[in-house]
Amino acid sequence: MKACIVSVFLFLLATNIFVEEVVAAGECGRTPIRSAATSLSPCLSAARNVRAKVPPLCCTKVGALIKTAPKCLCAVLLSPLAKQAGINPAIAITIAKRCNIRKRPAGKKCGRYVVP
Repeated sequence: MKACIVSVFLFLLATNIFVEEVVAAGECGRTPIRSAATSLSPCLSAARNVRAKVPPLCCTKVGALIKTAPKCLCAVLLSPLAKQAGINPAIAITIAKRCNIRKRPAGKKCGRYVVP
């Protein structure tokens, strides 16, 4: 499993070489979306499988992102990078609840998904 996560992480880094970085304030503030996505790499298995245990480091990263830039999490989940990594947004959107993050944006829309 660890080798799979490392492979996906390296794939994300390699594919990002071809993505231009925009230096502007977007959903992730001044943080490039690829950097935000990379910070969530501990969540890869949980973002693909609803039955996968969510690693504590993933919960920490998601909680911090919700606290500082809640719209960024949605932007990452719906990004082409997430799609390339095989992330299922319908599953990934459940991570905050699976982590028992109380101040998650429950009921808010993220694309066609609703945060549980």
